Amino acid sequence: MTQDENDAQSNVNQSSSHSGTRYWGKVEVIEEGHSYRINRIEIKPKYAMKPQIHYHRSEHWVVVSGIAKVICGNEERLLNRNESTYVPAATLHRVENPGAIPLVILEIQNGEYLGEDDTERPSDLTVVKTGTPNS
Repeated sequence: MTQDENDAQSNVNQSSSHSGTRYWGKVEVIEEGHSYRINRIEIKPKYAMKPQIHYHRSEHWVVVSGIAKVICGNEERLLNRNESTYVPAATLHRVENPGAIPLVILEIQNGEYLGEDDTERPSDLTVVKTGTPNS
């Protein structure tokens, strides 16, 4: 196997560890490189991701279907299909699906480090279901 084939196989193996089902929906890694990752994220109706911060990567979200309620820093906005937003590194953010159909987002992560240990989730802001604090 050539070095390029080894690198490609390594990316496939790394990608599969980030994909999977979550309480709020699912994540599928579409493509991954040294300093970027592209995910397909599906969030169930009336569910939300927990608030989080990443210090070494930014994210760009594009809504493919559904409606996204995005909180980024102190700003809250609704995004419809084909609309997008940018989440700078070191910014508290979350996304929720206030609608009745699954929310599908393409997420492009970009940064010097993409490890999951660069994700901080403030426990006092944790939300599992829209408007319901996590205990």
